[in-house]
Amino acid sequence: MDKITVFVFLTGIAVLLQAGVLAAMYFTMRKSGERMEALATEVKTKVLPTVEQARELLVEFRPRLQVIAENLEETTSTMRNQVQRVDAAVTDVVDRARLQVIRADELLSRTLDRVEETSDMVHKTVISPVRQFSGLLQGVTAGIEFLLGGRGRRNGGSRGESRRPVPQDEMFI
Repeated sequence: MDKITVFVFLTGIAVLLQAGVLAAMYFTMRKSGERMEALATEVKTKVLPTVEQARELLVEFRPRLQVIAENLEETTSTMRNQVQRVDAAVTDVVDRARLQVIRADELLSRTLDRVEETSDMVHKTVISPVRQFSGLLQGVTAGIEFLLGGRGRRNGGSRGESRRPVPQDEMFI
């Protein structure tokens, strides 16, 4: 055989092989196309009505959703204003309470100072003179007992009792 015959034979086999590949591609593409059409039909029948219903619901509920959003915005603004008012009131109450505590502390401090001053004054004007007078009486009593020669001791001693003098300071305190 000749070279040309071999070449024509090989070219024929290559063309047949290409035709087979093209035929396989055609059938595969045809199957894929049918599947795509089935999928598109299914999407049209199932998904698109759902999307359309969702669109209709959005159109239907849009005014309501807008009213809800406006109400929410108004409520938020009102709550913010109320919180600011409560904050101002609480701050005012705390400031007033702090002022009253300071006043009460000052009043208590002044009262305690006056009580201390009064106690010192009572001590100086009443207790000190009473002690001095008590000391004077004890001195006079001791002097009289000495001059009388202890007669009061004999009378107390005859009863069988020992008489103990009570300090005058204890009588007044």
